[in-house]
Amino acid sequence: MIEYYEQLTQEEQEAVTEVIRTLYRQTYLLERKYDRRTGRMQYMKEYRVCSKHLEFLKEYFTVAGMTLQENVHMGVIYIQGGPNWGEKLPRLATVYLLVLKLIYDEQMASVSSSSHIVTTMGAVNGKAGEFRVLKSLPSVTEMRRTIALLRKYQIIEPLEVLEEMNEETRMIIYPCIQAVLMGEGIKELLAEFGEEDNLGDETAIQSTIEDMSE
Repeated sequence: MIEYYEQLTQEEQEAVTEVIRTLYRQTYLLERKYDRRTGRMQYMKEYRVCSKHLEFLKEYFTVAGMTLQENVHMGVIYIQGGPNWGEKLPRLATVYLLVLKLIYDEQMASVSSSSHIVTTMGAVNGKAGEFRVLKSLPSVTEMRRTIALLRKYQIIEPLEVLEEMNEETRMIIYPCIQAVLMGEGIKELLAEFGEEDNLGDETAIQSTIEDMSE
């Protein structure tokens, strides 16, 4: 493994090192991400580097007790077996995550020509309302904070600036949501969280998310 790395050029070594740091920091690498300046999906350099040196990187993460996976269909490279979430998710973020997965699955079942799905803030809140997992509509500040957190984890990408967020705000759901929530029964899980006894139970929700992502 060390021999492979030493045979790379200095530029390639630096690129591989940066990919490793990014994976530790973000958990996922997306093949394409939305560029607001151009309004188009752009191919990511980090993904190409990782794909090129995939076997070496798999060995590296194996030593660290993690598994490096590539899903070519989704365009995602991700690590499993490590601390995938660097912080406990607030309840609203967890609810949105489950709802986004449900929306992603529903739209993918009807339009499978793209791995990226576009939805709106109103659709997310509306779907959460259907399952009665929100006591009331979150404030704009709460929604902005939650969307920013999910964006940090590369789950979504708002197509408009967060300062102007409203029910019409569009967002891309990235395919890495499939790597976060691999389990079945999202509807049943949302229904369970909608029961009065589970309202506000962040620990129960978080532990379920962790179980589903393993």
